[in-house]
Amino acid sequence: MKKIVISTALLAGVLSYAGGFRVSLQGVKQLAMAHTSAHAEDASVTFFNPAGMSFIPSKLSVAAGGFGINSKVTYQNLSTLESYSTDNPMGTPIYAAVAYKVLDNLSLGFNFSTPYGSSVKWPDNWAGKEIVQNIELKAFYFQPMVSVKLSPWVSVGASYIYAKGTVDWTKAVTQLGGNLNLKDDKASGHGFGLGFYFRPEEKLDVSIAYRSPVYMNADKGKATFNISQALYSSVKLDANGQDNFKAVLPLVDEYTIGVTYKITPKWQVSGDFNYYGWEKYNKLTLDFENALAGNQADDPTKNITPKNFHNSKAFRIGTQYMITDKITGRLGYYHDESPYDNAHFSPETPSFDANVMTGGLGFKFNKLGVDVSGAYSFQKSRDISNAFYNFYGQAKARAFYFGLGLSYNAF
Repeated sequence: MKKIVISTALLAGVLSYAGGFRVSLQGVKQLAMAHTSAHAEDASVTFFNPAGMSFIPSKLSVAAGGFGINSKVTYQNLSTLESYSTDNPMGTPIYAAVAYKVLDNLSLGFNFSTPYGSSVKWPDNWAGKEIVQNIELKAFYFQPMVSVKLSPWVSVGASYIYAKGTVDWTKAVTQLGGNLNLKDDKASGHGFGLGFYFRPEEKLDVSIAYRSPVYMNADKGKATFNISQALYSSVKLDANGQDNFKAVLPLVDEYTIGVTYKITPKWQVSGDFNYYGWEKYNKLTLDFENALAGNQADDPTKNITPKNFHNSKAFRIGTQYMITDKITGRLGYYHDESPYDNAHFSPETPSFDANVMTGGLGFKFNKLGVDVSGAYSFQKSRDISNAFYNFYGQAKARAFYFGLGLSYNAF
């Protein structure tokens, strides 16, 4: 029987991070200012830099919020002019955080967030159905952390990261007259974060943070082939048309430098530089337990797909102005690079160079803060030339984000 080639790009979603995009939605207040990081006003700073806890102006602070993501990707074959668009469900990343000063110079905290994840739904019979028809993936970060104030103007912090990932991915396998579903809800990995936070004078905050790679292990994935039962034995599937698979994927490191400066008591500006080490993701290897679904001559159960990602950067600038003692206005802009070129475009995890405009309002009710924010992403179109998938054409995208957050500095 002719060997079946199944793209290992499908496993990118299993581990929730392999799409090469980072969902920058871990603070509603921060998003309104281009998702900048040097803001130690409440517990939401914990995701960006654990050291920032030491400068929160209360002993106990809690923060939580959620977002809605409305996105659409359009693909067109420039030769036939056939066009297809996604019908994506709304994405809903969330976060929650708490920080507590045990001593004047010692703070403990915890942050829960969903920094990676996506829902992409293409038409079942679109041109790239062999790569993906639909996918829903989520990633969860659980981070306990500690911060120590070394002096009145500087602190150091560290966090432990436990990551949990889930995926539900379907694509066509026309060679077998059906489709394949890959599902895993137990992928996990571990990492850490480190940071320094400086306030050399009351007008200036500086945040320097590092987040380590996380190696996600998918050891209990289930592949279901929705094909004729007569083909089960030749593909080496069980009686249910299923097989197990394993994969290991490195989630790359992230470096951030952020600065906030108070021009006046009511007006401040912020800037961030992010550097992502996507170069580590140069290929993806998938091991089926028995299924002859690989592309390696010496091992037909192993599939290796070249990825060839490169390191990427993001530049962010935001501002905040206190309109009144209870109302604050915020604006921002950031540019985020895609970590892969046109020759490695993957429609299961579409990524574009993006220019994003952000804004929002903050409201103070004594110790309670209520924040709203929104952002629109102008994404540069791509001329696709992916020879590995034999996938060519043009892709365009747009995305809109909105968020609602609450913060409470108790005492």
